[in-house]
Amino acid sequence: MPKRTTHTYSSEDALPDGPDSDLFVYYCKHCSSHVLITDTQLQKMPKRKTDKAYVLDKKKHLTRLNINQAGGKVLLKRGEGKLEKQFRMNCMGCGLFVCYRSEEDLESASFIYVVDGALSTVAAETNPQDAPVPPCISQLEGGLVQVAIEVEDRAQRSAITRVNADDVRVTVAAPAARGEANNELLEFMGKVLGLKLSQMTLQRGWNSKSKLLVVEDLTAREVYEKLLEAVQP
Repeated sequence: MPKRTTHTYSSEDALPDGPDSDLFVYYCKHCSSHVLITDTQLQKMPKRKTDKAYVLDKKKHLTRLNINQAGGKVLLKRGEGKLEKQFRMNCMGCGLFVCYRSEEDLESASFIYVVDGALSTVAAETNPQDAPVPPCISQLEGGLVQVAIEVEDRAQRSAITRVNADDVRVTVAAPAARGEANNELLEFMGKVLGLKLSQMTLQRGWNSKSKLLVVEDLTAREVYEKLLEAVQP
């Protein structure tokens, strides 16, 4: 039987929007591969008494997984003759057992149980150079790098206020409805990344405030580190 792989699964049709829409990205502690994006911190979730796994309720929280479903079905004894059924899911990068569910079908599963100590966040890394590059910064063919940007217009100044799982939030003074905002964004990103305008291309994203910046002559890691250095509260 061929291995089943889930690259992205969402418990909602669209990502949350608004000022409280911060997402958290979690990576495999063993190989740093991207495993989970959710809108809550795992540390705030309840833990099972049996194995201390974090309980993530898919009906309440966004749950996007990048896992291998070939972990298999396991039956565990839980005392008094009771058996617990687990459908295990492994890290795509190293095959480490990172989470499980009690239902065979992933889409119908109400809860995802995350193994205690299996995942870590970018924010938890003490050295940004050791942290995995988040999904919003992707390496393209031909040496190009694409950055997903969320633009907040009519701000007091140009600034990077957040590097998150799904986007980099950038403030600009010009209104987004005018072309001046795009020009301001390009000039500002050029200063942050140390690039000329000819080395950057700005494309429209999935809404009016979403932009895709494609840059030349830098790696995804270099772009990530330069953006982190420029983040302002």
